Amino acid sequence: MAGLELSERKQRLLMALVERHIRDGQPVGSKTLAEGAALNASPATIRNIMAELEDLGVLASPHTSAGRIPTEMGYRLYVDSLLRSAPMLDANARGLKRELEQLIDPDQSAKELVAQASRALAELTRMAGVVVVPKRDVTRLRMVEFLPLSGQRVLVILVINRAEVQNRVIHTDREYGETELRQAANYINRTYAGCDLDDICDGLLKTMATDKRQMDLLMQTAMDVAAKALRQNSAPNADDYVLSGEANLLGSAGAEDLGKLRDLFEAFNSKRDILHLLERSVRADGVQIFIGREAGYQAFDEYSLVSAPYQAEGHTVGVLAVVGPTRMDYERVIPTVDITARILSAALRS
Repeated sequence: MAGLELSERKQRLLMALVERHIRDGQPVGSKTLAEGAALNASPATIRNIMAELEDLGVLASPHTSAGRIPTEMGYRLYVDSLLRSAPMLDANARGLKRELEQLIDPDQSAKELVAQASRALAELTRMAGVVVVPKRDVTRLRMVEFLPLSGQRVLVILVINRAEVQNRVIHTDREYGETELRQAANYINRTYAGCDLDDICDGLLKTMATDKRQMDLLMQTAMDVAAKALRQNSAPNADDYVLSGEANLLGSAGAEDLGKLRDLFEAFNSKRDILHLLERSVRADGVQIFIGREAGYQAFDEYSLVSAPYQAEGHTVGVLAVVGPTRMDYERVIPTVDITARILSAALRS
């Protein structure tokens, strides 16, 4: 899609087609667009433009239908155009803000505020609302030590924060020698002492992805053990995020969508994929949008996620999002997510 620019006429036709498809859920034909959109073009001209957009990969023809539907690329161009255009009318934004303020009570505890925000997102968008629970504390590494045990096991000794000591046993793919493990611990302590454990995990995975060819076998395998040991500290648990509105997704899914919906629900239950996806929004400036395969996870192939970070005491502490089919009403969902993040931040601040 990089570098793809549409003429004004193609852009207007794409916008009209996407909006019609979002509203009706059916393939859109040239006659429908000629009658219902202010395109000032005949059905024949519109058919030709639609064929050109299909050749560009922006539209697709489902089965034998004469109509077209947007592809992921088509949705991306549509959303990018929305974001470039003027924001919602002030009156609409004020109305949405009033609705959200009625659903989110600033006098509640932080835990209840997060739950209210999740329910508000689900209620106003008729999709699933997800809010990552604020992290209580940053866990900083002081020192780590790895000791070999029998049966492909390794004892991990973690010293975190000021002087808290944690011991855990991890299971590895093969047996590691004392020298390998000491080298791994030395590397971690030298490179990451004083860093947040989550940042260390991300740094290790990035290092392994980019430098694996340069690493010798000894360091490569030891790094694998280190990443597995430290990642366990941030494994998903029941309190990582609050999810509301799953039934909304079930109600909007057709029979042919149930398989994909089942995969999405499994992702909600396992949490790891969706949390990793939301973590990519933590350092974002404003709203982030992942459409279909842009998310990088198969469970989201037919779904989109619109997210925004929220703050407390001037620092980003979590992310909230709406998850729904790629045929979601982006024009309403995007400002809903944005304004909810602002209201939740203000409530936590107060």
